[in-house]
Amino acid sequence: MAAINGVSSALDPSNAARSTLKLENTEKRDTLITIEKRYQKIWQETGVFNAAAPTTSEIPAGSLSKDLHQRHPKYFGSFAFPYMNGTLHAGHSFTASKVEYTAGFSRMQGKRVLFPLGFHCTGMPIKACADKLTEDVRKFGKNFENYKEEKPVDGEDVIPAPTQAETKEDITKFTSKKSKAAAKTVKLKYQFQIMLALGIPKDEIHKFADANYWLEYFPPLCKRDLNNFGARIDWRRSFVTTDANPYYDTFVRWQMHRLKELNKIQYGSRYTIYSPKDGQPCMDHDRTEGEGVAPQEYTALKLKVKEWAPKAAEVLQGKIPDSANVYFVPATLRPETMYGQTCCFVGPKINYGVFKVSEKEYFVITKRAAWNMAFQDIFFKDGKFPRNADELTPIVELTGASVVGTLVHAPLSVHTEGVRILPMDTVSPTKGTGVVTSVPSDSPDDYATVTDLAKKAEYYGIKKEWAELEILPIVETPSYGNLTAPFLVKKMKINSPKDTKLLVDAKELAYKEGYYKGTMLVGDFKGEAVEAAKPKVKAQLLQNGAAFEYAEPNGHVVSRSADECVVAYLGQWFLNYGENDPAWRDQVLDYVKNDLETYSSETKNGFEKNLDWLNRWACARTYGLGSRLPWEPKFLVESLSDSTIYMAYYTIAHLLHSDIFGTQAGLLSIQPSQMIDEVWDCILCRREISESLLQSSGISKADLETMRREFEYWYPLDQRISGKDLIPNHLTFFLYIHTALFPREHWPRAIRANGHLMLNGEKMSKSTGNFLTLNDAVTKYGADATRIALADAGDGVEDANFEEAVANQIILRMYTLKEWCEDILQDTSLRTDNSPTSTTLWDKLFLNEMHTLVHQAHAHYTATDYKVALKSALYDFTSTRDVYREACLAASTPMSLPLIHTYITLQALLITPIAPHWADYIYQEVLHFDTTIQNARWPEVPQPDPSLTATYEYIRTTSSAITSAEGQQVKRKNKGKATNYDLELPKRLTIYIATSFPSWQTKYIDLVKSFHSKASLEDKTLNGEVGRMGESKKAMPFVQSLKKRLQNGEDAGNVFERKLPFEEVEVLGQMLRGLRKTVGKCRGVEVVSVEGDEEGEGKKVGRIVKSEGEEVGKVSEERPLLGAAEMAVPGSPTFYFENV
Repeated sequence: MAAINGVSSALDPSNAARSTLKLENTEKRDTLITIEKRYQKIWQETGVFNAAAPTTSEIPAGSLSKDLHQRHPKYFGSFAFPYMNGTLHAGHSFTASKVEYTAGFSRMQGKRVLFPLGFHCTGMPIKACADKLTEDVRKFGKNFENYKEEKPVDGEDVIPAPTQAETKEDITKFTSKKSKAAAKTVKLKYQFQIMLALGIPKDEIHKFADANYWLEYFPPLCKRDLNNFGARIDWRRSFVTTDANPYYDTFVRWQMHRLKELNKIQYGSRYTIYSPKDGQPCMDHDRTEGEGVAPQEYTALKLKVKEWAPKAAEVLQGKIPDSANVYFVPATLRPETMYGQTCCFVGPKINYGVFKVSEKEYFVITKRAAWNMAFQDIFFKDGKFPRNADELTPIVELTGASVVGTLVHAPLSVHTEGVRILPMDTVSPTKGTGVVTSVPSDSPDDYATVTDLAKKAEYYGIKKEWAELEILPIVETPSYGNLTAPFLVKKMKINSPKDTKLLVDAKELAYKEGYYKGTMLVGDFKGEAVEAAKPKVKAQLLQNGAAFEYAEPNGHVVSRSADECVVAYLGQWFLNYGENDPAWRDQVLDYVKNDLETYSSETKNGFEKNLDWLNRWACARTYGLGSRLPWEPKFLVESLSDSTIYMAYYTIAHLLHSDIFGTQAGLLSIQPSQMIDEVWDCILCRREISESLLQSSGISKADLETMRREFEYWYPLDQRISGKDLIPNHLTFFLYIHTALFPREHWPRAIRANGHLMLNGEKMSKSTGNFLTLNDAVTKYGADATRIALADAGDGVEDANFEEAVANQIILRMYTLKEWCEDILQDTSLRTDNSPTSTTLWDKLFLNEMHTLVHQAHAHYTATDYKVALKSALYDFTSTRDVYREACLAASTPMSLPLIHTYITLQALLITPIAPHWADYIYQEVLHFDTTIQNARWPEVPQPDPSLTATYEYIRTTSSAITSAEGQQVKRKNKGKATNYDLELPKRLTIYIATSFPSWQTKYIDLVKSFHSKASLEDKTLNGEVGRMGESKKAMPFVQSLKKRLQNGEDAGNVFERKLPFEEVEVLGQMLRGLRKTVGKCRGVEVVSVEGDEEGEGKKVGRIVKSEGEEVGKVSEERPLLGAAEMAVPGSPTFYFENV
């Protein structure tokens, strides 16, 4: 018992907080969380997120989806339902947040919004873990009281026990970093230890030995975490997959029946990744390692032994019948080059077995290769597979070194007298058969090796002539001649087999050139292109019995049951994706290319590439959880095959059942037995509601029409959000099955793939302690701060980054903003008069900038660019308020109360999609609206006034330029240049403005005008033209300023006539008081107009047009032109500082 208690302590989830941010004072966070909890409760109690289609009484049954959507716009979005073998982590919430923000924005557009979520339980993971726990309980007792601590082996990952300083935060994760501070370590060998690390109480773990308990335990936690996150989910439509929910089970069985009828599901023998331990195919989601790994098919050659090397002959004496044939079996991807075999390689340090195929035939290969072949009708026939390696033992084992010198017959080789087995140090025992045939004419590796062997024959213990058989041309290539490998080895200066990097590059060049551009020089297919000859040569070898087909995983694959997988050739039910149904594939490909919204070229390209190579997919298994294959119930539907169109099930789930297991009837009181295939046809495929259907199902016509209405209103799915890692499987299957079962109008409209979520700039990983669950994040930072940090993390397919520092800063920002909103509306000093006569320039600019940001935020939300939407809706919006506040303070003018009220209202509305709790609090408790902001509409505001926009931009850039100008004068002094200016002494600022434009600008105005007339201001072309005109240093900023004014909506005539959209002198006059306050120790500010001949022929003079403060001249008084005064142009002043 002491041992299990020690393990429980060491695996306490709270030990993983060391790599995450520690929070000190949490008062502000706690205040915001209290508000969040209050509004979450209200939203759930009022059912504000429960969505419904227009009823058949509102719009008669039979109306088309298009008509429904025109009259009642909708948004239906979803993300991949989470697997119920744990709680949600921050990565789940990142994907969910994209649907969440869009759902919130869509509500504000007046759309009916459906955001549902189910719970995925199909497949092996839960069952495999449950079975492991059953074994743990058997070994160690119900509460693992008989467990004895095991010492870790050096190099194994271990879990350090936490120190006191590392357990302040309750964060569910663990770390594998070894530390001197760790009191002891625990290796995660058993399933019960993993459950402890997940935070499952010790005395409850034994319950998880029942796979069904996982389905009861984790879905409520998922719902809890998403409710605490503030998700706008309609929970009435939730369900668990598998036959645990009989309604969903009928839906899956209908789907499989119809796909089989359409010949999309077929039965046949094919290669597939297979788990010997589980006795079934091991698909992507059944794996703990090797997702995306597929079978690699080879041609396995049979090189018959003619004469054994002495050491091998001695070992084999009496072990194999004299009449039997023994073959070395290399696996090749290039059978067309076998004419050029000059030897065959083995790894001298690799152990090989001689395996019996039949009484007359034996193979020399590695044990690993033999184990793969055992599942491909090589050693075991008629589809019978071994369950463990004991059933496949070699007759004898040999080292590679002992067979060196053996003479073998190489099929197709021009060296008909035979070739020798030679040593090659780089042969891999974990790829192919461990036997590698050598074609030095076309393989740079082979050429480098035989060259090295011939040079060092004595060192390698071989006869030199064995490595010097003539290398004959096999393939002619346009780039490398007819001896590709020797050409590349010499050209790339590859000196030995140890030049591995160069050899990898050479191999790729040789293969591409030979396969795509090569022509055969020998054999029955001489003169044919290699690409055409390759399958013919392979077929010939197979037909002659000189070779056979062999396959193995193209990477390491481990199943959920910890079994290393092989490739098996077996009969199975499969979905006929890919080249075997080209019409289906091309239909999907055309939709991806022309109609599907993917938001990024990377996502679209990912689908196109995947559709090019994806092939048949096994859709049934015998082990795990799931729905039974209707026509062969011994099989279960595979987890990636029962989760392709479940979004359609969401549309009517609440009508069928009111709990996730379907034990309680839904709104229509329909029983699972009534949901026959023909009912699903009627609902989802618009089949006729016939009298026979009413009788056979017992469902009323009104109920059938209600279910059909729900489906036809909500479909198609408007947006699917998933991680980019699901493009190769789930998302592609999702498109395939939708196109097979539904009409085009019901195919998904958009798929948005996002990258993985990093945490604090590093990969999220339990093993490094850099991990957050969704519950951790919301508990630590609150819902809105978490949501804002997720929006700030990024939007593209590249990996995003959740910064805890950002989340922490957001707490302060939102708390401070809340306090300010509450206080400012009680401020009696604010101006209440909002008449035109009392409205200041700053009022106008503030209101106009708010309108600008409202439109910007709308555009960004529409494009699902949430990071920049957040910038417009929060960061820039509060910055605009700050500018207004400071301007009013500098002008000694109170802010306008009506304008502040508008600001707070707009701020709440703009941030609602991302931070709804804060927004609803402000909306209801500060602004005193009597309804939730969840039902509010997006604000309708006028288009920004271009002249005010230009004025605001002028004020912003001028203020910034003044700061820079002072800095430049200080830099000049620091560099020893002549200047008497001292930053620390009292000063006067002179602002020089121009009344006319320099003549050089005319030709650039003409250039921009010509581009504008063609409706093309594309940067690359326009900038290229500016560069060719020879004055880009000064011209480029000017051209960009013209372009920006046009894009901001200014009248083109004003822009091209070089008319400023505002009165520069008057605007500067409004700025002077503020500038004097913001520029340190400023006694006065003068605005000096630079007047004179713009051609430079007459003398220019300066004349004061505005001034503020002490130490300033009078208006109209002349001033000398100092510094960069003559560089000023209208709208772009220059500045000069001098001490007074």
